[in-house]
Amino acid sequence: MMVKLRNLVLFFMLLTVVAPILLYTDPAASFKTPFSKRDFLEDVTALTFNSDENRLNLLPRESPAVLRGGLVGAVYSDKNSRRLDQLSARVLSATDDDTHSHTDISIKQVTHDAASDSHINRENMHVQLTQQTSEKVDEQPEPNAFGAKKDTGNVLMPDAQVRHLKDQLIRAKVYLSLPSAKANAHFVRELRLRIKEVQRALADASKDSDLPKTAIEKLKAMEQTLAKGKQIQDDCSTVVKKLRAMLHSADEQLRVHKKQTMFLTQLTAKTIPKGLHCLPLRLTTDYYALNSSEQQFPNQEKLEDTQLYHYALFSDNVLATSVVVNSTITNAKHPSKHVFHIVTDRLNYAAMRMWFLDNPPGKATIQVQNVEEFTWLNSSYSPVLKQLSSRSMIDYYFRAHHTNSDTNLKFRNPKYLSILNHLRFYLPEIFPKLSKVLFLDDDIVVQKDLSGLWSVDLKGNVNGAVETCGESFHRFDRYLNFSNPLISKNFDPRACGWAYGMNVFDLDEWKRQNITEVYHRWQDLNQDRELWKLGTLPPGLITFWRRTYPLDRKWHILGLGYNPSVNQRDIERAAVIHYNGNLKPWLEIGIPRYRGFWSKHVDYEHVYLRECNINP
Repeated sequence: MMVKLRNLVLFFMLLTVVAPILLYTDPAASFKTPFSKRDFLEDVTALTFNSDENRLNLLPRESPAVLRGGLVGAVYSDKNSRRLDQLSARVLSATDDDTHSHTDISIKQVTHDAASDSHINRENMHVQLTQQTSEKVDEQPEPNAFGAKKDTGNVLMPDAQVRHLKDQLIRAKVYLSLPSAKANAHFVRELRLRIKEVQRALADASKDSDLPKTAIEKLKAMEQTLAKGKQIQDDCSTVVKKLRAMLHSADEQLRVHKKQTMFLTQLTAKTIPKGLHCLPLRLTTDYYALNSSEQQFPNQEKLEDTQLYHYALFSDNVLATSVVVNSTITNAKHPSKHVFHIVTDRLNYAAMRMWFLDNPPGKATIQVQNVEEFTWLNSSYSPVLKQLSSRSMIDYYFRAHHTNSDTNLKFRNPKYLSILNHLRFYLPEIFPKLSKVLFLDDDIVVQKDLSGLWSVDLKGNVNGAVETCGESFHRFDRYLNFSNPLISKNFDPRACGWAYGMNVFDLDEWKRQNITEVYHRWQDLNQDRELWKLGTLPPGLITFWRRTYPLDRKWHILGLGYNPSVNQRDIERAAVIHYNGNLKPWLEIGIPRYRGFWSKHVDYEHVYLRECNINP
């Protein structure tokens, strides 16, 4: 009995080993060809680019050889007929120059291959398109939630549903524009209906979670309609040509939009916001309501004391000037030793005085002057003043249609016609009894005590400034015309530039080296604007050539008015941060990330700011 039981157990053990081998082995397989036609098509269908179906978004990275080998087969396969349309649609997302060139090569390759092989594969394509109409929708893995499909072995891109719907819209527009599709009125009506449904489903959605629950149904319905379009339009080369035309059109539209964006940015930067226009009007009205004794600042005996820390600030922007003064005093170790010399124009003179009379900067001293009262500053003395008032200069900056005017919008900024912008070259004349002055622009914020700058030894130089040669576009050849022999013989094109905005000037050394005369001489040579085009930095680089002492970079960080990627650590440890560029912090177009450094020095609850509706 035991022997029989043992034999029975061994028999079942042997059966569990042999049975699977017999069940899963096809004895006739060795007599078949390695691949049948259906196996071949299934293998082609399984092809992916770079082993990831979602890499189709990066078509420009594929070489023409890869596209030739994989894409043509995908055109006539079952599943990958959908991939060609997605692939073609994604061509439209390539906008930069390099991507555009690669995309164009890929399109040409597809067109050539499709045309050369169409007479061989046309019959197969019709058969497979017919199968695809009934099978396509069912082949897609059902999503368990928006953006989360069942695992099919591929990693889905984020917001795949939104991308797919947008791709469908592009494919649908292609079919609507093809003659063969237009001839089928029923198909056109159906396709337009599907387009409206998908557009409503998309609305303003930017991610899958924003889509309505019916979005998947709309996606499937559109896919079925597009499958009908494939049956109607069987000439792939026509589709590719249409996509290429759409690509060129999109590139042209992008170029136009970029130009419009640049124009609007320049226009916004030049336009005074309503609140900043209201503020000086309110201040001026109240200033002239004061009696003469109330219009005077205290501590005027400190204005010429060389033992104190003197700042020069030339501006017509009351609010920006107040931020510079407030931030400096807030971080000063000894506020009573700081003296601010503010020069403004006639229109803002009363407003500037009224602001600081109503908001005195603690123990610091304030002086406000009117540039119109500098009688020594006239066209017979200053070449730049003569040039700024000339008709040719005004035409150059403001008349875009003029033959001598430059097409670059930044060359026609009104600030370059303001004498306030050029006063920095006349510091000894404005402050004849001072020995050292710290010049500040009105678009800076002070974060640390600056008194240490007065003890910096400039080693016989006139100007102390932070160099900006970390980038190639901050070297001399970006500001000066080195094709002119006057420039090429006297200056080094690779010399390091430096920044205006926070500069220490030794006025005694300035007078000894007769810097103002150097400036005048170069301005006379540049009457026809052949040496440089605009601004004060180019003549500054020339005037202070080999007369500039490089300060430590921690004193002055630039770029907050145009660069959204300034290093946060550099900002935090900088003594002065500079909003140079068009994106000023008092404008709506200012970079939000940096606005807080400026706005914390503004009291938005102040009565004048509330009345003028100036808000953070």
